[in-house]
Amino acid sequence: MTNKRILVVGDIMLDRYWFGEVNRISPEAPVPIVRVERREERLGGAANVARNAVALGVETGLLGVIGEDEAGRSVEDLLKSSGIRSYLNHDPQISTIIKLRVIGRQQQLIRVDFEEKPSDQVLQDKLTRFTSLLADFDVLILSDYAKGSLVNVSTMIAAAKAQNKIVLVDPKGSDFAKYAGATMLTPNKSELKQIIGEWRTEEDLTEKVQELRQRLNLEAFLLTRSEEGMTLFTANEVMHVPAMAREVYDVSGAGDTVIATVAAMLAEGKTLPEAVLIANKAGGIVVGKLGTATVTREELFPAE
Repeated sequence: MTNKRILVVGDIMLDRYWFGEVNRISPEAPVPIVRVERREERLGGAANVARNAVALGVETGLLGVIGEDEAGRSVEDLLKSSGIRSYLNHDPQISTIIKLRVIGRQQQLIRVDFEEKPSDQVLQDKLTRFTSLLADFDVLILSDYAKGSLVNVSTMIAAAKAQNKIVLVDPKGSDFAKYAGATMLTPNKSELKQIIGEWRTEEDLTEKVQELRQRLNLEAFLLTRSEEGMTLFTANEVMHVPAMAREVYDVSGAGDTVIATVAAMLAEGKTLPEAVLIANKAGGIVVGKLGTATVTREELFPAE
């Protein structure tokens, strides 16, 4: 669709799903017993962002850290089969991040997380690699899940902006100052409330977000609002887009789909408002699917 390329940098995870039947309660504790019948592995975190971008036909690279373990090898195999260019740093001191979800009767019963922060030396090596890769890409997505892979995020943004790259950030944490200078941030409501507090009205929200946008020197701010849709804030307009989901089945990974779709559409030459409208449609489609999923071009543009 385009000869422009997307580079995704951030926390890489392996999403594991165990599916089974629930027919009885444990005699040891008041919890359901799941008899596991099927297992699935999918790319998660920043890797799911890359997977979404590739699904829309844009050449995509992924930079991040994994462990030297079985889960890391699974991530590499999934990246290869998905057609994602892999630029991974291996850290022998940690395990690859895993999110294990146990599903019974089409309901998620429990999620078990395995995670460790990468070592300082590996993070420095990753930053060096980032600097060497940057010139080959047009759009940069920084996917921050607060797992320790983006400690150098300010340096990355400065380097990308110096080369006139589009920089989209899915932020985390109680301080967005580290993302200053990016093109756009895409927080959800709970993430934004950590920064600006509660808002009473839409006017109050707009005032607070626009002040934050200007203070951080951002071109735009995209607030994802679940069932309320999403709102784009720029210097020239505030554009609200209502939610399009017909049925919400699973919201996990929806933010990944939104930011990947915006990036893909910008890479194709769409304006930011056009990209947001299409991303809203993509988010509405993906929440109707189980787990971390993707949206295809055929789903977004059925008439093509």
